[in-house]
Amino acid sequence: MHAGRLACYLRGGRPEEGERDYPGCRDARPPRRSVPVRLPGLLYFALESRTWGGGMALHDPQRPGTVPARAYLLTAEQFSDIAAQEMGGGPGTDLDLATVLRTGRDPQGPGRYQTLVCPGTLDGVPVLTFTAPWSLAEAPLNPPRARYLRNLATGLAEAHGWSPRRTAAYLSTRPGAAGHWTVDTLLAALAGRRTGG
Repeated sequence: MHAGRLACYLRGGRPEEGERDYPGCRDARPPRRSVPVRLPGLLYFALESRTWGGGMALHDPQRPGTVPARAYLLTAEQFSDIAAQEMGGGPGTDLDLATVLRTGRDPQGPGRYQTLVCPGTLDGVPVLTFTAPWSLAEAPLNPPRARYLRNLATGLAEAHGWSPRRTAAYLSTRPGAAGHWTVDTLLAALAGRRTGG
């Protein structure tokens, strides 16, 4: 959701407080539009993020509830290149989107962020994202690091106008974060800029 984070996918570079450089997209132009959205499902934290350390945010679209998100109007080529950067490859190959557009889901591989999901359309344009192929029940939960949560909090403020308290109340109760973070400890972490936290 964080526009500065998206810019690293598009133009290349390292996100603030991140530990990984991204090569960028073949087409580095900014999105033509962005709007706040809510996706069906649940946000949780699992595995180990190569960029932030700690648990990474994943989306289980089969769970009840909604996930606040941000829709960016991108080209299919840009989406392919962004997905490739998270799937462990590099930009340069267009994804075949026929299956996900037809069925709503297309596992491209067994790893993190390798399953394409299309929960519907927005103004006639398909909404596409990617997540893990497994469900929350199968996920090895792992608490996220403060620096990652600060990135997510910036995105929630930008896209949805959420206050720090509302953000802390939401993120601290997501599976993987719950039991490790409380509203108060997360509020303190969001207010700080401790590198590596």
